[in-house]
Amino acid sequence: MTSLLITNVKIEDSLPTDIAIEDGKILAVGMQASESFTDSKDIRVIDGTGLVALPGLVDLHTHLRQPGNDAAETVYTGTRSAAAGGYTCVHAMANTSPVADNALVVEKVQDLGNKAGFVEVRPVGSISKGLEGQQLSQMGSMYDSAARVRVFSDDGKCVTDTALMRRALEYAKGLDVVVAQHAQDSRLTESAQMNEGIVSGQLGMRGWPASAEEMIIARDVILAKHLDARLHVCHLSTRGSVEVVRWAKSMGVKVTAEVTPHHLALTDECARTFDSRFKVNPPLRTDSDRQALIEGLADGTIDVIATDHAPHPDFVKSCPWDEAAFGMTGLETALPVVIKELVEPGYFTWSDVARVMSRNPAAIGQVSSQGQSIEAGQVANLCLVNPEIRRVINPAEQFTKSTNSPFAGQELPGKVEFTFFRGKVTVDGGVPVES
Repeated sequence: MTSLLITNVKIEDSLPTDIAIEDGKILAVGMQASESFTDSKDIRVIDGTGLVALPGLVDLHTHLRQPGNDAAETVYTGTRSAAAGGYTCVHAMANTSPVADNALVVEKVQDLGNKAGFVEVRPVGSISKGLEGQQLSQMGSMYDSAARVRVFSDDGKCVTDTALMRRALEYAKGLDVVVAQHAQDSRLTESAQMNEGIVSGQLGMRGWPASAEEMIIARDVILAKHLDARLHVCHLSTRGSVEVVRWAKSMGVKVTAEVTPHHLALTDECARTFDSRFKVNPPLRTDSDRQALIEGLADGTIDVIATDHAPHPDFVKSCPWDEAAFGMTGLETALPVVIKELVEPGYFTWSDVARVMSRNPAAIGQVSSQGQSIEAGQVANLCLVNPEIRRVINPAEQFTKSTNSPFAGQELPGKVEFTFFRGKVTVDGGVPVES
């Protein structure tokens, strides 16, 4: 493995410095880092002038689609896209075909990730068998498997049965793992197409009420409080949801929550275009909701920014709105959106970005080699971003297999120039590098 010396780079909010990498780990940090190499031969020098170094990003919520829906994405193309976005670890959601509800499937997903070699793939096991919401999946066997599953979720579907959710939380408590809920009371969202509000009324679309999300979160935090279990709430989208989580945390409930970049940047006004790239679950909400999500991130109520990367083949998105599938891609635009919506306006420092996009998700997912500080002795998982470059997003130029990006045609700041996974360069000059 080639030794690396990154010169004159800012580590998060620090002054420029140098980083020496050898044998997959950070050898030294500082202006004399070059003196730390055990062998002066075969050292690649990367000029980090103008770049910001962040710990490798960790996504708690990625749909890699494989097995079963290779037309939308594969583990190879999805992790290639993740590396291009600055990620060194992704959590692959369980709604595949077959469902990741047993050790065989989660180990297969992890093996595909290992073979691709771009990032660490941590499979998420389903809560219920077959995502049917009737009986618990083989949580124990997935926990003990080679895939070391530490997050369980039926994402894409909500565990609406209160008794089943209680059993899942009880079982998860015994394993010391987290249950991640897709909060949606399907009885209130049947045939819904977008957020329920002024815009849905004007467009004549069936609305998706905020209460359908908020009531499930309220129920689940009460269960988690009663059981002293760990609950993670997927993709918060409403002001009320933020308030429920804030209350729960004030009561000592072991709850964490995530928000997506698209819910931080877009609103239900986008539906006026009838462009199905803006159709997503949960739906884009109002600007008041969007502001509440930003406030929740800023005050620590929301712990994580997760992509909910949901690729689809063109034929299920390039159709009338009411026939189109829900979902958006997000791995390659997540960091640029965060820079635009949080860093440039002054809500976030680079250390805040590292906290919600690397350290917190790594901690929640119990991935010990990820989210570490950039200092000597740590595994060399990091990315270098140029925050000054601005680019018009062209899905055809992205590395995901699908093109359903809601940011197509928009100019966003920031470009990931390099990603390093276990000391190996996986993105070089913005382009993923084959293993």
